[in-house]
Amino acid sequence: MLPLLQRLYAARGVTDAAQAQPKLAQLHAPELMGSMQAAVDLLATAIAADERILVVGDFDCDGATACAVGVRGLRMLGARDVVHAVPNRMLHGYGLSPSLVAELAPLQPGLLVTVDHGIACHAGVSAAKALGWKVLVTDHHLPGEQLPPADAIVDPNINGDAFPSKALAGVGVIFYVLMALRRHLRVQGAFAAGAEPDLLTLLDLVAVGTVADLVALDANNRALVSAGLRRLRAGHGCVGLQALIEASGRDAARLSATDIGFALGPRLNAAGRLEDMALGIELLLTEDRSQAREIAQTLEQINAERRAVQQLMTDDAELAVSRAVLTAEGERPIAACLFDAEWHPGVVGLVASKMKDRLHRPVIAFAPAEPGSDSLRGSARSIAGFHIRDALALVNAGHPGLIDKFGGHAMAAGLSLPHARLQEFQHAFVAVVEASMDPAALQQLLMSDGELAPAELDFQHAEALRLAGPWGQGFPEPLFDGHFQVARWQVLKEKHLKLSLRVPGRAEPINAIHFSGWRGNAPANNVHIAYRLVSDDYRGGGAIQLIIEHCADA
Repeated sequence: MLPLLQRLYAARGVTDAAQAQPKLAQLHAPELMGSMQAAVDLLATAIAADERILVVGDFDCDGATACAVGVRGLRMLGARDVVHAVPNRMLHGYGLSPSLVAELAPLQPGLLVTVDHGIACHAGVSAAKALGWKVLVTDHHLPGEQLPPADAIVDPNINGDAFPSKALAGVGVIFYVLMALRRHLRVQGAFAAGAEPDLLTLLDLVAVGTVADLVALDANNRALVSAGLRRLRAGHGCVGLQALIEASGRDAARLSATDIGFALGPRLNAAGRLEDMALGIELLLTEDRSQAREIAQTLEQINAERRAVQQLMTDDAELAVSRAVLTAEGERPIAACLFDAEWHPGVVGLVASKMKDRLHRPVIAFAPAEPGSDSLRGSARSIAGFHIRDALALVNAGHPGLIDKFGGHAMAAGLSLPHARLQEFQHAFVAVVEASMDPAALQQLLMSDGELAPAELDFQHAEALRLAGPWGQGFPEPLFDGHFQVARWQVLKEKHLKLSLRVPGRAEPINAIHFSGWRGNAPANNVHIAYRLVSDDYRGGGAIQLIIEHCADA
């Protein structure tokens, strides 16, 4: 192992090779998760009785991949009547709602399985139970004070659950349920010799959903994602993901977790944001390559529309933020609540994320649930050190009835409330932030892995960094800093800054790009930059490039 990698792993708390790139053999056992046996019994009984199993997903990338894993996996394990559904963001709102259950009633399933949601869907679970259906909830979100009245609930984040990793995405939870079900069926003698289904073929989907949902890449998740990436790089992913990789212009053989986060995830998410995630799930379930390419192209078009809508909304939000900053006499507000009657509810999460990065403060962006609606849907994003879902719980406890419903994680959450109570909510939310925010968290810091020696600025080290991941949430991609001399520079597309940099001890200059880095002024002759070292796929031939995250005069 290169000395650089040893240093990087050690900085992330990894002290041996087994931890550095964990294998599937090191995965935590499914049986450690609470209520797993009850879940397995429900599924095994439904399969044995040939009951219809209805898998209900969610309208984000994690929910779509979880739905596809659930449907594919159950069919592999012998279920002959598996159907699926997903709420429409505009029609049903989040999760298993009573309106969605009513719409699904004609399917008459014996067992309903939620994936990536359900832990907060008390009314929807009750509605399904009232129809005589059994309900299995599989989720990873934080529960409220009471659990829904399901027949079994598998969620590693339920208080007291013994499963060591609390960072599983929704797709990871349903994959674990399938592993436990296969073990149960194996003991029951359900598989002929040599005919046991290979659930590892689902890991391409598990990898995409896990990375896209921004859950922490602990050792357990890194093992899952690494295995899924290996399948995708080898061309063994499902035809839908292969078509999506092709449509995004990525090289499957060199695919990384970053490509999932910035190329595949957004294209799948775009369906749920502006259209219907049913289209994304159809892509992940099809075995027809021509159909997969057609759907992937449709998602490409939807994603282009999403980017245009997002840019307009972000411009509006930038203006609102500027006004807020001005009224605060030049100081950034401790938190921001943004609303525009023309915004699209499917894109407010992206706006909140952009503004959170801009302000380094918790941000909630609201839009009408549907055009002209008196109900608002909000999407919240937070900074490290401030638990946004817990903050909403404090608002809810202090102001009963103010929030219609909410749920989420430490860094991201969603909620709904009446338009007429938006200002009341804003005051309550800001008060909670002021009371519970650690002032140290408001200091925006870039954590660097230090300087690279001139000899480390080469293709060998760039490729080693790419393969040493997967990098992501909780296991950050290496970021370095150093002083360079600017040899040449140019502006691309009126906003990006392309540089040619010299460093002492290296004869050849290094190409660098600072996306959205053009500020209208020429860069200084000497700069101090924070950057990522990557191989330059565009130039090829062993070229490297620095991706600049921050640039200051030296």
